[in-house]
Amino acid sequence: MIKAVIVDDEPKAIQGLSWELGNFKNEIDVIKTFTSPEEAILYLNSTPPDCLFLDIQMPTMDGFQFLDKLINRQFAVVITTAYNEYGIKAIKQEVTDYLLKPIDSDDLRDTIYKIKKHKSKHNNTAQLEHALTKFNGKLNNNRITINTDGKLLFVEVDDILFVESDGNYSTIFLMNNQKIVLTKKLKEVNAMLPEHYFFRIHNSYIVNLTKIKEYIKNDGYVIMQSNKKIPVARQRKSDFLDRL
Repeated sequence: MIKAVIVDDEPKAIQGLSWELGNFKNEIDVIKTFTSPEEAILYLNSTPPDCLFLDIQMPTMDGFQFLDKLINRQFAVVITTAYNEYGIKAIKQEVTDYLLKPIDSDDLRDTIYKIKKHKSKHNNTAQLEHALTKFNGKLNNNRITINTDGKLLFVEVDDILFVESDGNYSTIFLMNNQKIVLTKKLKEVNAMLPEHYFFRIHNSYIVNLTKIKEYIKNDGYVIMQSNKKIPVARQRKSDFLDRL
């Protein structure tokens, strides 16, 4: 059974979509609805469903701003809107489907099929990642497992210089000048890394403390072994100096 959440600022739109989804009650269950994006974000970040039906045009934020505020978006996202000009943005956000209002039952049936595929793929990947991460951890505590581009990479902690955030993406920079791009926010990547080696020095950066070459106190930045300059956030400076 697919557990779904609907976010739309119009109660009538929520009622209409809920009624349409009721035709597929053996396959999908609407567990929660929200007219407030802010309340929805709090809920989704603590209780992720299998699928989110999301309106684009809302008063306090649009649907894409909403997606940027989600911490760990592993669930399927279906855009529901009366406007068709958001298709390119939706593709960039890697949404599962894009439904135009009023929603057609046949289109909704196709969407549910796509949600099922997404859920199955995510479950299989999560199980495999968990098993391999556990196995890898037993073999080597100084190595992390990274899921990216349909592959699981085993990366030595000592090979990581720093991690840089780019919205919903993060890039890991390695000693050999290679980069690994992840569809994870920096907060998620930070949770993967051993705390005694790494420190979130700035909202946009995590650094490997053992790879810092210099700390320029007056200007407030560090120079990594690759000569990359990374700023130290003012509010993190004291904790950073304690770690050094």
